[in-house]
Amino acid sequence: MEQQQIISSLHEKFKNEIVSIDETSDILTFTVIKQAVTDVILFLKEELGFQFLTDLCGIHYPDQELALGVVYHLHNLPENKRIRVKTFTSVNNPEIQTLTEIFSAANWMERETYDFFGIIFIGHPNLIRILNVEYLDYFPLRKEYPLEDQTRKDKDDRFFGR
Repeated sequence: MEQQQIISSLHEKFKNEIVSIDETSDILTFTVIKQAVTDVILFLKEELGFQFLTDLCGIHYPDQELALGVVYHLHNLPENKRIRVKTFTSVNNPEIQTLTEIFSAANWMERETYDFFGIIFIGHPNLIRILNVEYLDYFPLRKEYPLEDQTRKDKDDRFFGR
């Protein structure tokens, strides 16, 4: 299966749900609206043979309106083809449908994404923190905090290229 076949199949079925297609990197990348992500991934699995969920992770772009995102990496093992699917949501409504019924491996990956980014996976069977303590009241991988303590007086900026 060639890249153009994948693009035309997805474009034919999900023309209005695809936000963008990126062919420039080594992995074909589709960005879809969050309401269609489970349908797109189910189609990729059942119709195009992407049977393996390699990875699922969160991303945060604080300067965008839809600042939180989820990136899914799928693999068609017999043809050795990989594909990336992205979807985005807002910080005010960080909800995306779970993939646990399509890929059981999504369970822990979605829990980790919730734990670090605060993305709520609707329908997840056990969406609780997996690596951080339960009482943590923020999501550590969001870019909401400065990288360094601005009040420190013991830093010498000459050593940091500033």
